[in-house]
Amino acid sequence: MPDNSAAASPVQVGVLGAGRMGRPIIGHLARTGHPTLVYDPNEDTRSAVEAAGARFTTTPGLVAADCAVILICVGYEEQVAELLTGEPALLTVMRPGTVVAVLSTISPEQMTGLAKEAAPFGVHLIDAPVCRGGGAADRGELLSFVGGPADVVERVTPVLRAYSSDVVRTGDVGTGEAAKAVNNMILWACLVADHEGLALAAHYGVDLDALRPALMTSSSANTALANWGKQTMAWAEDDLHIVAGMAAQAGLALPQSGLNREICRALKPRRYELDKYGR
Repeated sequence: MPDNSAAASPVQVGVLGAGRMGRPIIGHLARTGHPTLVYDPNEDTRSAVEAAGARFTTTPGLVAADCAVILICVGYEEQVAELLTGEPALLTVMRPGTVVAVLSTISPEQMTGLAKEAAPFGVHLIDAPVCRGGGAADRGELLSFVGGPADVVERVTPVLRAYSSDVVRTGDVGTGEAAKAVNNMILWACLVADHEGLALAAHYGVDLDALRPALMTSSSANTALANWGKQTMAWAEDDLHIVAGMAAQAGLALPQSGLNREICRALKPRRYELDKYGR
């Protein structure tokens, strides 16, 4: 496991969401000395959170009020918005100067809109979605794309480095989510190409157990091929829906992405590839 210890003094970190990605992130935060307070609506996660060295609460308002840095690790766009601006709205109880990093995959437009809603409260809302999947989360080797003002990103980077071997500032708020969307768009394109290539090879009697590792040493190597057969395609539709919305907003034609979205819909029942946290 890499030494991702924070160079700066540990700060009180709140984590909203203790799912597949949240749990290892919580463990790395605690291991690197950050006092960590966790909220998840599922109380069954309490034992895992406490075993990792963090505190658990069933009241998200306590996280909002007590923590200098808050990480949002939920699965869907609606959940991010509900936490921040619903009833009760966590933005209203956060202290001025709080940094909130959204690790969830949401649209850049939603991200910038939420950042504008946070600004009057003195809350710095930035995007910090993660890539490389659950295995990398377990090892503390995630890639974090971070969109936000340079000084705010600099302040929060020691926290992000607790679980990320690479932290890349992509620009202003929203650009981290844009970078993650591009990552996912390319991932699903690779998966479709992998599926079609292996289907063609199988038709011609090629030994796929010999072919796939050989392809991984060649110019066709890609992460989806490396993880072949180990995951599902449950999140392709959400990912490519975000990409389609971005393309429409930008006035760009992305015909391959649109076609891949339809192909992934057809392939999904066959459960070939990546879950949300394998991206």
